[in-house]
Amino acid sequence: MLRVTKVENGTVRGLPAADPRITSFKGIPFAAPPVGDNRWRAPQPLQDWEGVRGAYEYSPIPMQVRQEIDVNNIYTREWAVEPDIAMDEDCLYLNVWTPAGSANEKLPVYVWYFGGGLQVGHPSEMEFDGERIARRGIVVVTINYRLNAFGFLCHPEITAESPDAPANFGHLDQQFATRWVKRNIAAFGGDPNNITIGGQSAGGGSVMNQLASPQNEGLFQRAIVQSGVFTKLYPNPRAPKFLRTIAEAERDGVRFFESLGVSSLEEARKLDAVYVRDRYLESGGFWGAVVDNKFNVGDAFVLFLQNKRWMVPVLLGHTSSEFYSVPDVGSLDEFKRMAFDLFGDDADEFLSLCNVQSGSVDEAVKKASVSGIEYAIRIAGRANADTGAKTPLYYYNFDADIPGWDDPGTFHSVDLWFFFETLAKCWRPFVGKHYDLARRMCNYWANFICTGDPNGEDSTGVRMPKWEPYAPETPYGMLFADQAEFAREEPSEIMKFLVEQYFKKNS
Repeated sequence: MLRVTKVENGTVRGLPAADPRITSFKGIPFAAPPVGDNRWRAPQPLQDWEGVRGAYEYSPIPMQVRQEIDVNNIYTREWAVEPDIAMDEDCLYLNVWTPAGSANEKLPVYVWYFGGGLQVGHPSEMEFDGERIARRGIVVVTINYRLNAFGFLCHPEITAESPDAPANFGHLDQQFATRWVKRNIAAFGGDPNNITIGGQSAGGGSVMNQLASPQNEGLFQRAIVQSGVFTKLYPNPRAPKFLRTIAEAERDGVRFFESLGVSSLEEARKLDAVYVRDRYLESGGFWGAVVDNKFNVGDAFVLFLQNKRWMVPVLLGHTSSEFYSVPDVGSLDEFKRMAFDLFGDDADEFLSLCNVQSGSVDEAVKKASVSGIEYAIRIAGRANADTGAKTPLYYYNFDADIPGWDDPGTFHSVDLWFFFETLAKCWRPFVGKHYDLARRMCNYWANFICTGDPNGEDSTGVRMPKWEPYAPETPYGMLFADQAEFAREEPSEIMKFLVEQYFKKNS
């Protein structure tokens, strides 16, 4: 097995994974530490090291709120189980799992961006163990990137200092790491010309941003977006603003520097990282992507619809009970006003679909509520055909029965256990049907990573149900429930209406 290999900055030594046919390399640096003068700068080249560097442990996680174990918080009891995990501003490291026996095997490569709203998260969460995917003949890479104030602060001084990279440092970390992979992955038996990027939640949104960045020509050959495709549907004044202009972001940065008690970028870079993090948390900030017209040239979803993206196959989907878009109204009169504001002459059809005349406001809201991600995906699927793009899109809905005393349903992120095939690390009492489903999901993902087509045989040798690309005339997808099956069900009438309205308003 390939336990020692040479990358551009030096030699690294890995360890056998639980399956000794797989080697894991953990905590490989891919950029200079983003501290001191490198704070709030694009990632910088790394210095070489002497000798053999042991890549045996995960690096510290990026600066973020310190998680406290709370049995009533589904996410801390599910994943954030190590409250004292090492955390440091020096966090730009990645991890590799490889099944290669030598450096010349040219295996397909999967690069994973974790989620967490661009505020929290890290690749050493236990569900992100890449070993099971690597068993399918894939080199798996998981990366760290900067978050919250460290990854997405802007300021006029930063723009003046680095006009070509004034913002989106967390996304630039992802890009820089993926470029490192392209330059170095052959040392781990990977093929630099067969790279798939993937992520979930904010990691999936990051994939969308990488797809839409004009800087990424030839960087990857396909993409997986899990629970990360969004667009506005019903007005919601309480929703956080994920995309800011650079002018807006700079104003936020000026106010933040004032709250830090500093008057210059030089002073801010000398502050203790914990102090910066805590002041950001106290401010209630929720900073994310910025339109800087360099890396990010606009709303990634809109650019996707306009084919202003890298035209590669995309696998995308959601869980069945996450991120429902719900009208924010308190009475039938408010519901009707919202309908006429949104749909104009077609409002009566919407009101009829919601049974407004014979129901209560709660019933009307329930009928109007739809999966926001499904809505966005169906819009993307239609645009993909209408614009003549015709790059393959593979759509899925995860609707498995999830066991546990909390009866959680298909909560946001639960599918991570399945396609990484890491159910054995979870406290939930999964049984045979769950392990069978996880195996099949992992197989589909692995096939897509290898070829851009998820279809193929199960590892049992049985041909898996055929997963057909999404198209407006066949608006179907793979349903991952008790088993994997291709669900030939039409979208609901309310979903059809809403998608039609999107194109009517944006034509």
